Amino acid sequence: MSWLTNFVLPKIRAVVTKKEVPENLWQKCPNCGQMLFRRDLEANLNVCANCGNHLRMDAEQRMALLFDEGRSTAIELPKAIADPLKFRDLKRYSDRLKEAQARVGGRDAMVVAHGTIGGLPAVLACFDFAFMGGSMGIAVGEALLAAARLAVLQEAALVVVPASGGARMQEGILSLMQMPRTTLAVEMVKEAGLPYIVLLTDPTTGGVSASFAMLGDITLAEPGAVIGFAGARVIEETIREKLPEGFQRAEYLLEHGMVDAVVPRKELKETLARIIRLLMSPAPATGLVLAAAGKGRAAAGGKTAP
Repeated sequence: MSWLTNFVLPKIRAVVTKKEVPENLWQKCPNCGQMLFRRDLEANLNVCANCGNHLRMDAEQRMALLFDEGRSTAIELPKAIADPLKFRDLKRYSDRLKEAQARVGGRDAMVVAHGTIGGLPAVLACFDFAFMGGSMGIAVGEALLAAARLAVLQEAALVVVPASGGARMQEGILSLMQMPRTTLAVEMVKEAGLPYIVLLTDPTTGGVSASFAMLGDITLAEPGAVIGFAGARVIEETIREKLPEGFQRAEYLLEHGMVDAVVPRKELKETLARIIRLLMSPAPATGLVLAAAGKGRAAAGGKTAP
């Protein structure tokens, strides 16, 4: 019996027992409904191979995509008041924060890191939509201020990648006050003569789109990204009119001059590198320009200024 029990029976069970398939092995494209093998999807930068839909990426994936060789150094962000209003709906806000932090590794909705893009210094501030819909609270305001200060300190370009539903309602007026705070952070970078570039991703809405997300020196967007303030349904009910096809999509905003370019994900790094290189290239010294102009006039037989 021991031979049957210890050897034969386990072999039979191994053959007839149904193997469990990991839950995250496949992902359904929300646009076309195609089932996508997760490994192939990640290799294609989270872009559906069937319809070209750009699925969302987390902050770490963004960093790996945009920085040279995927290398960057994340900074420790200032600690913010966790639950300033002691807010509670169906559950305590403090409990919601703990649950969200457990899903993303103990942080808030924004990650800030520095490295190089195209060989030039850059600071990247990325939202993670998985953290309470990328909502903007005090912690996000502090994070963007820290990113701006770091960019000024390192004389680096500041690149912000929003993916947010807007201000965080559990923090009330304090979350709305992050709109002017983040706007001042952007002005700090611009006053230092450094590039401020925004990459709008799906979705960029609410108080985020109404503040720093639309203040870029250059504003890029990913294909198909939803970008706006209020939702399309709310707008339709307010104005009682049917909205145009593709309203609030990146391509619609490009046609109406709200963004500078819609860039496929595979071209983002190269495009950002080219933009940063152009914006950070030092202008020719005035003396060199005048000297070159003087040589040109002398060669033409004219007189140069003393």
